[in-house]
Amino acid sequence: MKAKVIIFSRQNCHLCHEAEEIVREVLLEISFDLEVINIEGNAELESLYGEEVPVTMINGERHAYFSVDRIRFRKSLRRIIDAEGE
Repeated sequence: MKAKVIIFSRQNCHLCHEAEEIVREVLLEISFDLEVINIEGNAELESLYGEEVPVTMINGERHAYFSVDRIRFRKSLRRIIDAEGE
């Protein structure tokens, strides 16, 4: 099974665009499912993530907020994929 990555984001958010760019670059190296969710207009998501966007989740677990460290993100995905292969 592929890892599932979700980025909770906003429009016109430069940190969100940077995080998505990094995640998409890693997607070229490692196969995973990606969903980008705009939280604007969703009161529940805005209350959960509004002060921390972008929030990046891997398989339902919070991985990062405000930014994505490419090396840490890649290592986390590889660790998950390796564990699933066992």
